Amino acid sequence: MKVSLSNCIEDVEWSRMKEIYCSVGWKKHDEEKIKKVFQSSNVVAIAYDKNKITGFGRALSDGVFNAAIYDVVVDEHYQNKGIGQQIIENLLAQLKNVSCVHLVSTSGNEEFYRKAGFRKMKTGMARYLNLSLAKEYLE
Repeated sequence: MKVSLSNCIEDVEWSRMKEIYCSVGWKKHDEEKIKKVFQSSNVVAIAYDKNKITGFGRALSDGVFNAAIYDVVVDEHYQNKGIGQQIIENLLAQLKNVSCVHLVSTSGNEEFYRKAGFRKMKTGMARYLNLSLAKEYLE
């Protein structure tokens, strides 16, 4: 399914963004937090089917050496139609001159990112304040 992609959040319907997070089980994201994280991200990709948001992704970057991709999320009703791939391609195109792009995959989605060219890191490390996330993602 071909969607149109926007790199602007100016007219984003935040309630729809929350619906999409909820559709994949991320229920702790309220509209205010969603708006804050997207406004704080310097790279965004919002996928639209006509005027309806179907998915999105965001990244933080210094524009030269490093970037980190976060929250690549596609509405449960639009999954497995290539939309996530289009979002990743758009984000990576915006980050094409950045030396290293990091991301943390949600459990079970590692193969999706492998297909997009990502590989496991030998030295990746993290710290989680949320104990359940620490148990899921840390060794």
